[in-house]
Amino acid sequence: MKKPSDSSDVPNPTRRDFLLLTASAVGAVGAAYFAWPFLDSMNPAADILAQSTIDVDLSPIAEGQAITVVWRGKPIFIRHRTQAEIQAAEATPLKDLIDPQTDQDRVKKGHNPWLVVVGICTHLGCIPTGNKPTETRGKYGGWACPCHGSLYDVSGRVRRGPAPLNLEVPPYTFLTATSIRIGSGVASAVTPKL
Repeated sequence: MKKPSDSSDVPNPTRRDFLLLTASAVGAVGAAYFAWPFLDSMNPAADILAQSTIDVDLSPIAEGQAITVVWRGKPIFIRHRTQAEIQAAEATPLKDLIDPQTDQDRVKKGHNPWLVVVGICTHLGCIPTGNKPTETRGKYGGWACPCHGSLYDVSGRVRRGPAPLNLEVPPYTFLTATSIRIGSGVASAVTPKL
């Protein structure tokens, strides 16, 4: 008859358990080693990353005018704002905004006249009007979405309508005082010259 305190009731690790655990660990490491090249091949190549940036010359854009360029299949609105537009954007109280953000957070320091935004309404993806001189800019002087009536100010901030967020600011950097690079693939490797 066994006693309840008999040590044979406690399972002892065996050599077989150790070998099973070791083989499982080596198998997992081996699988990760062989899977890594496959997973790494899914990352974009350097030439594709280089194409994900565009350089834009700002010198032909007069004060008060805007242009549209295409980056990654999206329209990018670049506006050379007037001093009155900058002052109006900076004076807007944050409590009046649907998506509160200061004008200084939406432009590069030292380059306040230049606003660069993705020209896609944050409601349902329409392209707002107001980048051409003949188009409606809306009550706030920025852009007006023709689909559902969202209005954006001269800082690309939503002021009225169903759009929940401001127009997106893409990653960009100034290469010179009159040229920018839009995109992040190569821009981080370029030292800006001001």
